[in-house]
Amino acid sequence: MDTVKRFFKAPQGSFFLFGPRGTGKSTLLKANFPDALFVDLLDPDSYRTYVSHPEQLRALVSGNPKVSRFVIDEIQKAPSLLDVVHQLIEEKSRRSVQFILTGSSSRKLRRAGVNLLAGRVLLKTLHPFLAAELGSRFNLEQSLRLGLLPLVLAAKEPEETLKSYVSLYLREEVQAEGLVRNIGSFARFLEAMSFSHASLLNTSEVARECQVGRKAVEGFVEILEDLLLGFRLKVFTRKAKRHLVQHPKFYYMDAGIFRSLRPKGPLDVPEEMSGASLEGLVAQQLRAWIAYGQKERELFFWRTKSGVEVDFILYGQDMFLAIEVKSSRRAASKDVRALKAFLEDYPSARACLLYGGRDRLLVEGIPCLPCAEFLPRLVPDATVSEILA
Repeated sequence: MDTVKRFFKAPQGSFFLFGPRGTGKSTLLKANFPDALFVDLLDPDSYRTYVSHPEQLRALVSGNPKVSRFVIDEIQKAPSLLDVVHQLIEEKSRRSVQFILTGSSSRKLRRAGVNLLAGRVLLKTLHPFLAAELGSRFNLEQSLRLGLLPLVLAAKEPEETLKSYVSLYLREEVQAEGLVRNIGSFARFLEAMSFSHASLLNTSEVARECQVGRKAVEGFVEILEDLLLGFRLKVFTRKAKRHLVQHPKFYYMDAGIFRSLRPKGPLDVPEEMSGASLEGLVAQQLRAWIAYGQKERELFFWRTKSGVEVDFILYGQDMFLAIEVKSSRRAASKDVRALKAFLEDYPSARACLLYGGRDRLLVEGIPCLPCAEFLPRLVPDATVSEILA
């Protein structure tokens, strides 16, 4: 794949850059900062050096007086380096140096009692591709099948790369770091969680499915989030006028990852899988769009205890938008009922339906947009009017 220009904007000062493996963190930084000095902790020699002698970083900075930017790849492999980074940042008498600390997991950093240099180093995230980044190369059907991880899309055999992606995490993150005692139980959990993708998360049901305790499942979900492989979405409760559910929804971070983990058999309904894939893709795109923007916006969902649900609520100082996602090729009145119920409670909001068809429609006053047309409009900081235009 040709080089894709990313929307991510690097801060002027030191920052963390977290993101799942394969999102292109190193590629992005090498392209944007060719003059930086890189410390790759996935390299065995570098790992041994900095784990056993973290003070070596101070010597590296001192020994390269003309270098103003240092990148430490996979910082979670050697969390003790953060103490040295902290000291170097605090030493005002030293020259101005920018540290960029990348990672695919924050778990080990937190377990080590590190406060992520709060207040001194910004926390940024890199996501799979946005449709708007790919432009004319974005293909909705391919994205639902393979996902949008740069590592997968750039591979000569993307299907095989996708199949091995989760195994890589199991081998190099979960097992190697000793995050769980029984790797087999965690592998079953990953498969069981595929049935919770784009659904309310019920840890008791997942525990029964993978034959482990509920507390163990709760811990496994936290590991998934720490490894940036999945995320939970909270319910929108501001000035609620109805009784709402309390459970969050769960999503794998990429549609391709969901597809690779979801078992397929005679009892699996294709429509269920395609609907969950599309909803998960939209969730991933909205999260990345918010992360790359400068405006304060948050993502929620809305669901009453009677089962009326709106898939996504975008809320911020300049935005209040309800989004429903349907994979069907047609849009009908029944598809916008939940949106109309939400607008009854929040008349100041705007609403739209994203569906799998080709035409822009207006159904009972609700704009219905083809998903393939909507996603490429998610340029950072775009307004509601711009993305619905």
